[in-house]
Amino acid sequence: MDREVLHKAVELMAKGEPCALATVIRVKGSAPREAGTQMLITGTGQIYGTIGGGCAEAAVRQRALLVMAKGEAEVYHLDLTADTAADEGMVCGGVMDVFIESLGGQRC
Repeated sequence: MDREVLHKAVELMAKGEPCALATVIRVKGSAPREAGTQMLITGTGQIYGTIGGGCAEAAVRQRALLVMAKGEAEVYHLDLTADTAADEGMVCGGVMDVFIESLGGQRC
């Protein structure tokens, strides 16, 4: 885990503030980051770390806010294939599965 992500997760959890951890668990084709890459999303939508930026990261951020609200982890499938990527001006065009889990909201 990225140090910045780890430190911020510990800080938020110690304060009892909501946050979610997004972890890339599967990549197929040309994707912005590799499996194991993580990003932390706070309850206000601020992010620490990156899973690649752009519209994929924005979509994961939005899903993470929903995961925090419902309290249930999920695997979010991102299709960045050529047509989608070209429409968004991205250079990658693969598929990523991202595991999103709520971490905060309770004191450790």
